[in-house]
Amino acid sequence: MKKTWIAAATALVLTVAPLAGCGEKKENSASGGDTGGTIKIGANFEMTGGQASFGNSSMKGLKLAVNEINAAGGVLGKQLELIQADNASKSEEATRAAQKLISNDKVVALIGPVTSTNTLGAVPVAQEKKVPLITTSATNPKVTVDERTNKVNEYVFRVCFIDPFQGKVAADFASKELKAKNAAIYLDSSSDYSKGLQKFFKETFTKNGGTIVAEESYQQKDTDFKAVLTRIKEKNPEFIYVPGYYEEVGKIVKQARELGIKAPIMGGDGWDSPQLLEIAGKDALNNTYLSNHYAADDSSAEIKKFVEAFKKENNNETPDSLAALGYDAVNMLVDAIKRANSTDPQKITDALAQTKDLKLATGSLTLNETHDPVKSAVVLEYKDGKQVFKAKVNP
Repeated sequence: MKKTWIAAATALVLTVAPLAGCGEKKENSASGGDTGGTIKIGANFEMTGGQASFGNSSMKGLKLAVNEINAAGGVLGKQLELIQADNASKSEEATRAAQKLISNDKVVALIGPVTSTNTLGAVPVAQEKKVPLITTSATNPKVTVDERTNKVNEYVFRVCFIDPFQGKVAADFASKELKAKNAAIYLDSSSDYSKGLQKFFKETFTKNGGTIVAEESYQQKDTDFKAVLTRIKEKNPEFIYVPGYYEEVGKIVKQARELGIKAPIMGGDGWDSPQLLEIAGKDALNNTYLSNHYAADDSSAEIKKFVEAFKKENNNETPDSLAALGYDAVNMLVDAIKRANSTDPQKITDALAQTKDLKLATGSLTLNETHDPVKSAVVLEYKDGKQVFKAKVNP
């Protein structure tokens, strides 16, 4: 990601529910995050900038969960208070936002950021301050395991699956379902997320007997992709893998179809934004696919309940996976607070590490030894501008 330093992160404090009513006074957090009758949770999200669609969707999910929990009486006799900081889709600002939320606002835990690069900016702060961080959708393995020491980051967790699994899902789908014998990869070289997916897709696809006929790259904020797409077209790939975010992906898909490229194109959960349809157009998106965390039209009871509640709160809007993961992150944190019977960050951290068989909107979640969920993925297909459930893949 291109990085620009700015003076300070913009912070907007949102109190999403009244202060707690009567209830037995519980243990105060070591960080002071439950003083004044509320339990303070920090939300570090991309509310502006290149991934703003992700951040705004995630926040809608967080707010729904917080409202439901507070309406049901809160946690440990207290109401949840959501304190939001905008990281402006920049890693440096994610670092500053984490510092502010912990040091100034005295939150007991952090939720977010969305992207791997921005989350990696916040991880050192959580580790240093010993405050748990749950990322909703940062899928790069480096988020929970320090690549320098190969040790697990004690205070960092995620509610989403990781890139090795997501990359494998895409590669298996290309080779086994679509019967592609060769593929081209067009990745975002400025994104840890994209590079991770590229790596694991390539490993699995070649292991399946496939051949990579072209590997090309772009950077975030690029707008003209036709020269590179022309080179890819000359290789005549049977499948094109584009692991990136919706802003550039929409332009890539649109320009690829304008050049007459008809091969199926696939990406990961970074595609999942309503803006992808606006940028690419529904016709260009036909014969494209993405791996994702859940399908809104899944028949499970948890998903039906979540989708119905989300629509009621958001003018009948269908929640995307970022909203579902935001919703799940709050419920995962609250489950840990209840089991810890405390708002002390260390006790919450210890409880999070023991999360097992937790029923959430995106599926049943158990954390493994590296704080990564063991859970299913889905493959969705775009048909006339709508996401259609294609397959469910278990780990």
